[in-house]
Amino acid sequence: MARTSSELGDFLKARRRELSPATAGLPDDGRRRVPGLRREEIALLASISPDYYTPLEQGRRRASEPVLDSLARALRLSEDERAYLFELSGKDGRRPRRRPAQRVRPQLQRLLDDLTDTPALVLGRFTDILAWNPQAAALFTDFSLLPRDRRDFVRLVFRDPTVRALYTDWEYMARACVEQLRMEDPRLTTLVGELSVRDPDFRTWWVDHRVAVRTAGTKALRHPVVGELALDWSAPADASDPDQHLIALTAAHGTPSHDGLRLLGALAAEASG
Repeated sequence: MARTSSELGDFLKARRRELSPATAGLPDDGRRRVPGLRREEIALLASISPDYYTPLEQGRRRASEPVLDSLARALRLSEDERAYLFELSGKDGRRPRRRPAQRVRPQLQRLLDDLTDTPALVLGRFTDILAWNPQAAALFTDFSLLPRDRRDFVRLVFRDPTVRALYTDWEYMARACVEQLRMEDPRLTTLVGELSVRDPDFRTWWVDHRVAVRTAGTKALRHPVVGELALDWSAPADASDPDQHLIALTAAHGTPSHDGLRLLGALAAEASG
């Protein structure tokens, strides 16, 4: 049975005040008048608006199970605390079964291996980078040097200086990433919360609630070695696994961009030995 809304609000407030900015990965300007995090910071970490969170803490609103799950992650709750949070809300706190970790399909991996002059990579269901060829690493960054849980294309666009500097129109590309992200699985709240707190541009565009699905387009890049590139890309879903998308970047023959890709391919082959 659900407890009173005031009990839920008191619990949220107490846990918020126990969480330090350092623990949440937030900057501390030294001007906090009360301990813990501010309401708007918890809201951003949980990928909800401050206007939605405030009535929860004031006991004037009930939360859905997805919101409660997001709040549990944002507040760094233990399993017992998470269960208590759901109990206060009269919800079932049992965790949904997790999907198994994605692995690139062998057919897509072979296709990547055969694309010796074309940068290409495979994105999974959460915009994570499942596989890539040497040309893609030479174009963007060496993905193998990143921890597996940081190989996320949207995170790289916003947080990786090397990838961010590639785009001649970074704002257009970044906004497209945000709009695409809204169409993905709602369990991406951890990524959304992180970027909302750490990047003001992402925070602004996320609250616009614009959505878009793009399966083709053109990327304008400025590579530090081969220079300006205008590359056409497409991301068809794999028929056997719609959650995997092969993204290939090409340029018309005889163009400076095509010459740049050939040079990039030669450099990648040399680097891979």
